[in-house]
Amino acid sequence: MATEEAPNPPPTLQSQSLPPTTLPLYPEMIMTAVEALNNEANKSAISKHIETAYPNIPASHSTLLSHHLNKMKQSGQLVLVKNNYMKPDPNAPPKRGRGRPPKPKAPMSPGAVASPPRPRGRPPKPRDPFAPVPSPTKKTASAGSGRPRGRPPKKAKTAASSVPAAAPTGGSPRGRGRPPKVKPAVAPVGC
Repeated sequence: MATEEAPNPPPTLQSQSLPPTTLPLYPEMIMTAVEALNNEANKSAISKHIETAYPNIPASHSTLLSHHLNKMKQSGQLVLVKNNYMKPDPNAPPKRGRGRPPKPKAPMSPGAVASPPRPRGRPPKPRDPFAPVPSPTKKTASAGSGRPRGRPPKKAKTAASSVPAAAPTGGSPRGRGRPPKVKPAVAPVGC
């Protein structure tokens, strides 16, 4: 019997010999381009500088450049001013967020207990100390009107209320909607 050899497995990405990349990381390339271009470091100028300095850049260079520029801008490594990327000024004040800044809180002594926060809404009016104590009954009327608040509940239909007060004399109850228009009788033409 002849023994058959197993076919060679397909090569994987790790087993293929790829040329080693000599490119530095994108943030490093971007920072060198910004330093070389001074204040004219817009996205296209940075891209051209990287393309000339490093000839073997990947095909997805523009996508990678956009991603890393946005990431560096959000992390504060770069500042975008009038469509030009620059290094942030170390002496510049920190960028303020939106809205009114919070009031500074007074420091409390170590043994003090913080009071609970004030509840929402309008505070109640001060009570007269000599007034009689009101009975703890549920309020059903709004201030002085004598009627309860809100829409009144629907009345339940009963057998007596379901019969209309003035029934039509024709014998059949009226249908829903607008009644049909009565058309005048037309006399036959001829003879």
